[in-house]
Amino acid sequence: MRSNHRKSNRNYQIKKRGVKDDYIDKQITAIHQAIVEKLIVQPELIVQVQQRLDDKREQGSIGYGAYITWTSILELYDDQEAFRQGILEDTQQMKRLRRTTPFVGVLTEQERKEALESGAIATIKNTDVLFL
Repeated sequence: MRSNHRKSNRNYQIKKRGVKDDYIDKQITAIHQAIVEKLIVQPELIVQVQQRLDDKREQGSIGYGAYITWTSILELYDDQEAFRQGILEDTQQMKRLRRTTPFVGVLTEQERKEALESGAIATIKNTDVLFL
């Protein structure tokens, strides 16, 4: 009798994601939604983020692919919908990149808490509360 289970010769592993990973991604996405809205209202913060990316690249603490991806997204700023979609894209690559975000310091602690408590920027009636 043959076994239905075959050993594969693939040189990669399939990773299983759990509920905890999905919950963390949901929180990170909610925070990034708030970040996007704040950057749209306060575009001067884009310079701060780009400087952080450049510093990380010079220090070797960010890979070239991540650096290019984030820089390309920042360059989309003038097209706010494309900018928003770039940061919030629901792909494995962007989920991974958002976990080591270059947007540290954009939100205050209160804004971050508000984003987490609301779960998503779209559920907040008045986005001004994020920028107090």
